Amino acid sequence: MSIRAGGSEKIVSAAKISGYRGRMPSASPDLSPALGAAAGWNFDNSYARLPEALFRRALPVAVAAPRIAILNRPLARDLGLDPDLLESAEGARALAGNAIPAGADPLAQAYAGHQFGNFTMLGDGRAILLGEQITPGGTRLDIQLKGSGPTPFSRRGDGRAALGPMLREFIISEAMHALGIPTTRSLAAATTGEMVFREEPLPGAVLTRIAASHIRVGTFEFAAATGDPDLLRALAEYSIQRHFPHLAGSPAPFLGFLREVVGRQADLVARWLHVGFVHGVMNTDNMAISGETIDYGPCAFIDAYDPEAVFSSIDRNGRYAYGSQPSIAHWNLTCLAEALLPLLSPDETAAADLAKDVLATFATRFQHHWISGMRAKLGLLNEEPEDGSLITDFLNALHQTGSDFTNSWRSLSASPAGAGPFSLPEFSAWQARWRQRISRQPHPPGEVENHMRATNPAIIPRNHLVEEAINAAVVGEDFSVMQRLLEALSDPYSEGPVHERFHLPPPPGNPPYQTFCGT
Repeated sequence: MSIRAGGSEKIVSAAKISGYRGRMPSASPDLSPALGAAAGWNFDNSYARLPEALFRRALPVAVAAPRIAILNRPLARDLGLDPDLLESAEGARALAGNAIPAGADPLAQAYAGHQFGNFTMLGDGRAILLGEQITPGGTRLDIQLKGSGPTPFSRRGDGRAALGPMLREFIISEAMHALGIPTTRSLAAATTGEMVFREEPLPGAVLTRIAASHIRVGTFEFAAATGDPDLLRALAEYSIQRHFPHLAGSPAPFLGFLREVVGRQADLVARWLHVGFVHGVMNTDNMAISGETIDYGPCAFIDAYDPEAVFSSIDRNGRYAYGSQPSIAHWNLTCLAEALLPLLSPDETAAADLAKDVLATFATRFQHHWISGMRAKLGLLNEEPEDGSLITDFLNALHQTGSDFTNSWRSLSASPAGAGPFSLPEFSAWQARWRQRISRQPHPPGEVENHMRATNPAIIPRNHLVEEAINAAVVGEDFSVMQRLLEALSDPYSEGPVHERFHLPPPPGNPPYQTFCGT
C-alpha cells in the first residue's frame, strides 16, 4: 500500500533481490591484527549479528601507498584511540584499508533508496563498516572506511573515492558538529598513492567516517522490499534497541519508532535552514534514522539568501533546493512509514491510518523547531503571536536585497536594541517593528545581544574557502590551508582579527558555485 504523494512506486521482484550479489574485490588487506588494544580499539559488532540478508561480509582492498593526510586528533581521543599511533605507518595501513584493526568484523551494508524519486537497490558500493567502537564513555559508534574499494554492491563502480570529495566531507561534517547540528563525523583522510578516474585522473583517498549508525530510511526500504517480515522486524527491533531503547516493551514500539524518527528529522532540517545549509542529495538512502546529517556529497552553504538555491550539478529541477528540504524530508519519511506498515498493524488500512497520523505531525514539529530557532536568532526570548511574520518579513528583505545570510544575522546581533546595520530601505520598516518587539521583553539589551551572538555564527564553511582548502591539498599537497580553515570552523561563534577573512563572502564577480557528487 502506498501512502506517498508523487514519486515512483516500489516494484521490485523477489528474484531481483535474491540475485542481488554483485562482485567481490579481488585484492585483500593484511588480516593479521593491526593496532589492537594499544591503539584503543574496542569493537563490539552488533550489526554483524543481524540476519546476513542485511549485509555482505567484505574486506577493503589494499592500496599502494597509504598515508594519513589529516587526522582529527580530538575526535580520536574521544573515541578512546591513540592519535599518535593512528598517525603512524601502521595507523595509515588500518585507516586506508591495508590492515584490519583487531576486533573489527568488516562488512558492506545492504540498503535501497529513492534517488530523485526513483526506487533503486543499492548498498555500500564503496564503503566498509569496520565495526562498532565502544568509547570510554560507553557510546557505540560505527567506524566506516569510505572509498575502500569495490564490494558486492558496487555494480560497475570502482569503489574508490577521490581526495577532494573526502576532504569536503571532512570539512563540512566537522563544521556542522561545531555548529551543534547532529552529524556524522570524520576521523581521518588517508591518501592511497593511487589515482581514481572520473572525468580526469584524481588522487585517491579513504575517509574514516564516524556515525551513531549507518542505518538509513533506505535500509528499511530494502528490508521491506525483500518481502520477509522477519527481516523487517529484526531490523526495526535492532534500531529501537540501539537508538530508542526507551521504546522497548512499549505497547506500540514500531509506531513509537516512526514517531521518534519523524521528530528527529523535523529538528534536523530546521537546524539546516537556520545556518543556510543545503544537503544537495536528500535521497532516502541519505537519511539516517538516528537523526544525524549523513553523506556530504554536493552540499553547500548559501551566501545570499535564496529559498531556491541549488548547488548540485545533478539537481537540474531543484528537487533538493534549500527551501524544499522540509517537504523532501516529509516525503522521505513517508517512504519509511510505507516500509514499516506491516509492523504497525496486521490490517493494511489501520496501519496506513496510524502512519498517516504520525506523518501529519511533521509539519507542526518542523515549524516549532524552525520558529524557535529563528526567534533565538532574532533575540526574541519570549513568544508573541506576530513573531512568525517578523521572521518571514526579515527573510523576504534579505532575498529582495541579495544580502548575505550569515553576515546579516551576525550584524543584527551586534546591536539588538539599536538601529542595526541595515541602511537599505527594504529594512527600515522592519527594523522599527523589531526594535519595538525587543523593547517589550523584560531582558536587558546585553543579555539579548549575548544570546544572539551565541546563536548566529560568525563563521561557516564558505564555499569559496572550502574550495581553496581542497585545491591547495589536492593540487599543491598543502594541507595547512585546510588546517587553518578547520581551526576557524571549530569556534564558529567567535570573532577576531585572526579569523577575519573567514567571515567574508566570496569576492564580487565569482562565478556561480556548483558542486559535484564525487562518485
